[in-house]
Amino acid sequence: MNPVPPLRTLSDIERLLEAHADLHALLVYVESLGLPDGWIGAGFIRNSVWDVLHGRTIDVRRLADVDVIFFDPGDTRKQREADIERQLLALSPGIPWSAKNQARMHRRNGDAPYRGTADAIAHWAETATAIAARAVGGRVEVMAPHGIGDLLNLIVRPTPAFKHKMDVYRERVRSKDWPSRWPGLTLIMSWEEAYPASQTSLARIDT
Repeated sequence: MNPVPPLRTLSDIERLLEAHADLHALLVYVESLGLPDGWIGAGFIRNSVWDVLHGRTIDVRRLADVDVIFFDPGDTRKQREADIERQLLALSPGIPWSAKNQARMHRRNGDAPYRGTADAIAHWAETATAIAARAVGGRVEVMAPHGIGDLLNLIVRPTPAFKHKMDVYRERVRSKDWPSRWPGLTLIMSWEEAYPASQTSLARIDT
């Protein structure tokens, strides 16, 4: 059985991913490919954290996909992504690998070109999903452009990038039906609740 550290900080999440043999192995497989600005993001981390917070056993076989993300503006062919998925399947068969070059994903998402993987992640739908991890020399690093507060507090909130795409956000959240698996979640379904006017004003002043 893999040890599960308490989850209070970003470092705690990094230790969780290092301590869990299956999660760590997938990160090492991606590291072995040497992808530019390459990470695993989204549900790979989010689901694992939510499982721990709900007292559930982490099971990588329950992942709908393992989102491998990288940033290479010099080669945005979909064939490149398919080749990466084949390489990963050879390393770990049975895992639902999904590779996406974030240098092209802005077009699908209706955004301005992303500046890198971190910028792309910042434009994902929910703050709790906007997180990614990578192995560097076997050690795990995690980045979370919007912090980890919502993730650890079981809050589903739209990222600022979705202010004008709330219909997309709401449809996505409804289609996932996350509360059936994680009943402790709080779903925020309106922009006004997600970002009250007073907080928005303060954010503008701070920046």
